[in-house]
Formats: sequence, structure tokens, C-alpha cells
Amino acid sequence: MSTPSPRPSYAAVLRVPHARRTFAAALVGRLSYGTVSLALMLSLTRSTGSYAVAGLVMALFGATSVFLSPYRASLVDRLGPRRALLPMALLYAVLLCALAAACRQPGTPEAVLAVTAACAGACTPPLGPTMRALWAELLPDRALLQRAYSLDGVAEELLFVSGPLLVGGVVAVAPPTVGVVLSAVLVAVGTLAFVTSPAAAALRPAPRRKDTAPATPGGTGQARSLLQPVVVAAAVGVSVSAVDLLVVAYAGERDLGDGAVAWVLAALSVGSAVGGLVNGAVAWSSSTRTRLPFFAAGLGVCLAAAGLTPGLGTLLLAVMCAGLFVAPALTTAYLIADESVEPGFRVRAGAWCNTAVNAGGSAGAAVVGLLVERLPLSVCFAVSGAVAAAAALVPGRRRGPARSGTGAAQSSSEVPESSASSASSASSES
Repeated sequence: MSTPSPRPSYAAVLRVPHARRTFAAALVGRLSYGTVSLALMLSLTRSTGSYAVAGLVMALFGATSVFLSPYRASLVDRLGPRRALLPMALLYAVLLCALAAACRQPGTPEAVLAVTAACAGACTPPLGPTMRALWAELLPDRALLQRAYSLDGVAEELLFVSGPLLVGGVVAVAPPTVGVVLSAVLVAVGTLAFVTSPAAAALRPAPRRKDTAPATPGGTGQARSLLQPVVVAAAVGVSVSAVDLLVVAYAGERDLGDGAVAWVLAALSVGSAVGGLVNGAVAWSSSTRTRLPFFAAGLGVCLAAAGLTPGLGTLLLAVMCAGLFVAPALTTAYLIADESVEPGFRVRAGAWCNTAVNAGGSAGAAVVGLLVERLPLSVCFAVSGAVAAAAALVPGRRRGPARSGTGAAQSSSEVPESSASSASSASSES
């Protein structure tokens, strides 16, 4: 199935000219997404005194952020990151600050909070998809690109773990609105550093095509080839969000306490990080479209098994095993999305996968919340696993002949195993 390959390594990814600076800047901006949700929820709850109002405002913020993501990504593809990302990030930061000020002002109408939050979400800059599209431009070697995507995915996982911890430290000494302002500063500073990096020039604006809608990744053939990665990404979102609620229900049913929930969810994150790093370090002999169903099915089987565990120890093990497939599935979905479209549509392709994950997460939480009250927990675990397993059945369709001129043009099965010389040459390109 695969053979170990010491090169190209993760270090080789970061040796690419300007890669460290650009990646670090993107991570600073993306840390904002790890801090803003908790900080904003705490601010809204304290301001309105109503969980219902706070939940509604957060839902509007999340909905506009998620569902308008492909359209924002289309602006980056059409205008380039420097002309599109920076205005988007600055407007997003200003609106977050306005929202923080509104939360500090007593008696702010709920409609004002809702409209401001919805507008802020609509301006969320797509830093993740843009960074992944930039990796594809910077790394002509397909195996090196796989490692870059894995490194990116693991780093993003850590951001969403460390973000709430950072907010927790802030609210211990200051009002939660300070956390919202911090989120605004992070996204503005990170995006400014990102777009001013010399590497950002590698993402050139795509030519405008009259027959292509702004958010569509370049035609029917490309759209069909995106079906498999988008469906799998959505299924992963459904399954992972279901785990959060199912673990809470599992702990409550067995009187394990809230501490047990934290340990189990941490095990999921640890498993995902380990799986992502291992996936990126392996020189796979199979194509990405062959591996993706395997990762989706593995996640489904492990989640179904988690519902049959008799105690906390075995649940930890089962959930950690499920986590081993999460980052590889998402990384592989992003790789397929990248190789399915022409260079001028890469940000949009990645944004569609992002949207699928987030939309799946929202849907999964809602549906499982209803099922937990009506079905045994073991059945609920099985249903959440079945969603991922069903996604493995979606056939993969190639767009057509491989693109030439970039490393993203070929599938991993068409690229020979990387040698020291290929890693070295990839590292020298900017």
C-alpha cells in the first residue's frame, strides 16, 4: 500500500523560500478563528443575559461565514490575495471591534447585534483555503505538497485547541469583549503579514471567464470531480461534530463527569494530529482518490465501534483511533480538490471543502441532538459512523488530463517517489 520515504520531509517544506514567514503569518490570522467563537459567545451572553439571543446571533455569524465562503474565495481567485484578502480582513476586524463595542454598551438592541454579527461573518477572510492554494503554487513536488497540507492541517487543529485556552486566559483578567478585539487584531496583523510576503505573489489572479459563475470552480467537469472530496469533507464534519455531543451523553449516562468528556475530546484531537503527521510522512503508492474512501470508511468503523465500548478507557482508545482518520481524510480531500481544478480556481475549490466541513458540523450537531433523545447511544454512534462510511461509496471522478506546469497537476500515483534531489529542487523554488 505504501512505502516509507525519509524525504521530502516536513523540514523541506519549511525550507522553501519565504514559506516559514508566510505560513507563520497565515497561522496568526487563523488563530483568530480559534478565539472568536468563545469570546463572542461569552460577550453576547453577558451583554444580553439570554442564551437564546446569544445562540441566534452566533448562528447568524456562523451561517454567513460558512455559506458565503466560496464567494469570498472567488474574489481571491479573481483579484489575487493582496487585493482581496486585506480589505476583507480589515473590514472583518472593524466589524468585530464594533460588535465588541456594542456588547459593552448597555441596552444595545438585539437586532443591531444580529446584523453586525452577520455582516462580520460575511467578511471572514478565507486564509485557510488561500494558504493551501499557495502551498500548491510553491511546491511543484506532489509528495512535498502532501506533507505541506498535512502540516497545515495539524497546525490548524492545534489552533482550534489553543484558541479557547487563550480566551480563557484573557477572560480571567479582562471582560470577554477584549477577546473579541484580540481576534480582530490577530486577523488584521496576520493577513497584513501574509499578503506582504513575497510568496503571496505566486497566487496570480485568474482570467475572468464569461461562462463561469463567480463561486463555481471552473465548469461542469471540475464540479463533478469535486463531488467526492466535498461529500467526504461534509461527512467528516457531521461525524466529528456528532462525537462532541455523543461523548457528553456517554459521560452523563455513566456518571463519568465533565473531566472525562475533556479527556475523550482531547484524545480525538491527538489522534487526528498523529494521523495527519503520519499520513504526510508516508510515500503512498496509491492515488489520492483511492485513499480517500479508505480514510472515510476507517473513521466510520471506529465511530461505530466507540458506541459499543464498555468504559472510559476503551472509549478513549476507540475515539483516538477514529481521530487517526480525520486529518488524513481532510488533507486528502484538499489534495483532490486542488488537483481537480485549474490553477485559477484553487482557492474556491478549497473553500468548497471548508464549507462542506463546517456545514456538515452544524448539521451533525443538530441531527444527533435529536437522535440522542430517541435512540440508544450505541445506535447514535453507529449512525454517525455510517455517514462517514456512506461517503466512502461516492465515486471519484477525474477532471480530465492532468494539468501541466505545476506539481498540483498530477495525482500522487503519477509522480515517482521523491528522492533527495527532487526534495532539494522543490525547496529552491519560490
